[in-house]
Amino acid sequence: MSGIYEKNRSGGYEQNISEGYEKNVLRPKNVWEEFFADKRSGGHRSSAEEFLSMEAREKLFHLNGGKTILDFGCGAGELLVYYAPEYEKTIGVDFSPSMLEEAGKRIRERNCKNTILILADDKTVWDRLDSPLDRITAAGVFQYLTYQEIDDFIFNASTYLNKDGKIVLFDMLDPRLYPLWKIGLFSQDNSCKKIISKAICGVRNTISSSLKRRPRDILGYSHYPGKIKKIANKNGFEMICVQSMYYEYKYHAIIFRS
Repeated sequence: MSGIYEKNRSGGYEQNISEGYEKNVLRPKNVWEEFFADKRSGGHRSSAEEFLSMEAREKLFHLNGGKTILDFGCGAGELLVYYAPEYEKTIGVDFSPSMLEEAGKRIRERNCKNTILILADDKTVWDRLDSPLDRITAAGVFQYLTYQEIDDFIFNASTYLNKDGKIVLFDMLDPRLYPLWKIGLFSQDNSCKKIISKAICGVRNTISSSLKRRPRDILGYSHYPGKIKKIANKNGFEMICVQSMYYEYKYHAIIFRS
């Protein structure tokens, strides 16, 4: 199937992309795809395995079981390789070829034979799934989608979710806390001088980005938990909101059928 990193004879994974698919789908179609086109790190607070292990354990607690999982926006696979031992089938999805290349390396290193990687975005991934799933999750990804795109994603995900399945959106930017984090209010060494300096730099960067037609903030959009809950309810789900343990300005949206 085009766009899937499939297992080869040697037990590794290789990219399988047709020429037409590469022309039509891999061509950057928005600023975020262009931004992440050659990135090779998922942007976690720390790349140390000790930290990634702790972050994965927190997320596995909220995922709370299931046999099959899709990790949308899996990036370089930092969390995916921790999910794999807990599930019978693990699917990692990302729209960045360079990210999936790094994820493939991690999968081979950890010998995650139950894992496949799919090159797709929030609109094309659904055509590449062939069976329902127990968990559909994403970490630090939905900040790059608008409310309408999140609505579309949850609607599409609902058609591939088993009866007792969950959609878990990890590390959503909280607009009530994110601005405070940006100016350093949560920093252990903050001071009035540093906070004012960061605020001025933030305004300057916003103006510069606007003039250069670049993203104002590389972390993307923030989303109010109440609006995400309304979207979940609209699509027939309940939602609970949980504060992130490792990112002071983020929350997790745990979405499930009542």
